[in-house]
Amino acid sequence: MEIIKREKTGKEGDFRIRQLQARDMLRGDLEGDDLEQYVRDRVITTTLDRAANWARGNSLFPATFGLACCAIEMMSVVGARLDIARFGFEAFRASPRQADLLILSGRISIKMAPIVRRIYDQMLDPKYAIAMGACSSSMGVFNNYAIVPADKFMPVDVHVPGCPPRPEALMYGILKLRSMVHADPSLGWRERYDAERTVEVLPAEGEELLRRETAVNALIPEDTAGA
Repeated sequence: MEIIKREKTGKEGDFRIRQLQARDMLRGDLEGDDLEQYVRDRVITTTLDRAANWARGNSLFPATFGLACCAIEMMSVVGARLDIARFGFEAFRASPRQADLLILSGRISIKMAPIVRRIYDQMLDPKYAIAMGACSSSMGVFNNYAIVPADKFMPVDVHVPGCPPRPEALMYGILKLRSMVHADPSLGWRERYDAERTVEVLPAEGEELLRRETAVNALIPEDTAGA
């Protein structure tokens, strides 16, 4: 025999109380101050731009595009361990015309740069780009004439360091990009801790340095300078 014991609900924010309030509101039983308080707790006013940015930041569609070994790490973010679908980014698109996020996952050669730029130009506006790994950010270990960093031929919003970066690092970079899309970027450590005056060069000294010659040529003309 099942014994049913009735108890009073807990505090005002209890889940059961909110269920009963929602039921009464749908039935039209909430009136007066109760209805006004219910609406105040659940209605948020904002602007159309902020609402659109919120929708964009929570529904980024990356392009199915990989360049080198970083692409393996990029594939891992949609797996069960990280499951980036929690943030609305799992829909990788096979066509740039259906994507708004380009993840440059790997090294970019000079011959590949025009192709990457063409794919970026075919993407929807507004569009974003993430340079994943040291190669696409600063040429990394392949620091030679054949490799070019991504920000030399296209705009890059977020750089994710590493060789290769772990999937957690890429997910962190995507979340940073989402904050930028929401127009709420995270502050640097100087702004967070009110440490603007801890710079190594004060503004007055910086103006003097800008007026000086930026580089000195130590090589004498017609000198071999070495072996």
